[in-house]
Amino acid sequence: MNEIITEIYSNCDLKISEYIPESESKEYNACQFLIDGRLVISRTAKITPKKTGQFVTFWMRNTKGITQPYSEKDDFQFYVINVTKEKRNGQFVFPKSVLIAKGIVSTEKKDGKRGFRVYSVWDAVTNKQAEKTQQWQLDYFFEIDSATDLKKVAGLYT
Repeated sequence: MNEIITEIYSNCDLKISEYIPESESKEYNACQFLIDGRLVISRTAKITPKKTGQFVTFWMRNTKGITQPYSEKDDFQFYVINVTKEKRNGQFVFPKSVLIAKGIVSTEKKDGKRGFRVYSVWDAVTNKQAEKTQQWQLDYFFEIDSATDLKKVAGLYT
């Protein structure tokens, strides 16, 4: 997280505050924080041995202690997913509205998902569904390197 703050957020003039690590999903580096006053839920995706892309969880516990997908009524603006493969790093910045439209966040009409796969630029997808998913996801992705488009990054957080 420190690398992203110093190399990306600071250079985009994005202010991080109220960082809170979450006790659940520690293996995904689960946390929440504010970027310029907007609530961000963050996780680090995991590489799985048999499928392309990386898997990430996206759930919370309800008042009964049962896991449930996030809802359109939950107070967050972005879901940020950090990805790493070999020496490459990147980040997906999904606005809540996009996650609602893609059926990941629950609405009154449809249950959302507790986890899903993300496909970065370096993932060679092998089926039509993964290809379709990767196409829309890449609109919300940036790779962290010397050529990072900081204007795009700043735009993702507006």
